[in-house]
Amino acid sequence: MAGDQGVSYELIKYPDREAMMIDLAMRLADELESVLHHQPEALLVVPGGTTPGPIFDTLSNIDLEWSRVSVMLSDERWVPEDSPRSNTRLLRERLLTGRAAAATLLPLHAPVSLPEAALAELAEAIAPKLPISVLLLGMGADMHTASLFPGADLLDEALAPDAPLLLPMRAPGAPEPRITLSANALDGAMSKHIVITGAEKLEALSRAKSLSKAEAPVTAIWGDAVIHWAE
Repeated sequence: MAGDQGVSYELIKYPDREAMMIDLAMRLADELESVLHHQPEALLVVPGGTTPGPIFDTLSNIDLEWSRVSVMLSDERWVPEDSPRSNTRLLRERLLTGRAAAATLLPLHAPVSLPEAALAELAEAIAPKLPISVLLLGMGADMHTASLFPGADLLDEALAPDAPLLLPMRAPGAPEPRITLSANALDGAMSKHIVITGAEKLEALSRAKSLSKAEAPVTAIWGDAVIHWAE
């Protein structure tokens, strides 16, 4: 266990990435099934990027009442869906297929030039589905999660207790604008998981314990989370 200002997370280390991805997919499915035993619907929020792809491959074929599950991204690059940088495209190709094709995708993109123009419409569709039932996030070596980047233009607003559901975000090194769920929305999830790989990110995770939320935004989310790591 490790903590930041009294907030703790659980860290699980796996012998290899394949074991971690399969185990994590099964855990997510079990948690979704548990939610569906008690509620009519469940909301699954997942990251983009390359790391969760194998998790999606396994999860998509697990027998679940996917028709009662809504799926959305924690954040999205503001690019068309046919772009290779689109996380929505990744979801359609690797998660919303097989049995999981019956799930409902909550969009985090719209065909307008800037995310600011779509914030209200997108938030209106998402808000009735909250709180998040099961949350899966990643973390960068810079300790960002979702699109909550150190140095991002609206990071302070995104970390605030009264932050809106969605925010546009622009950050150094990010080639396009992004849209992200706020820390408050993410942290309100009923179940939280963070998946990381490699020695560099494990070291960053340890270093984050002594940093502020602005320096290490993942610390705004990791309370009561399960962090999954493999080399």
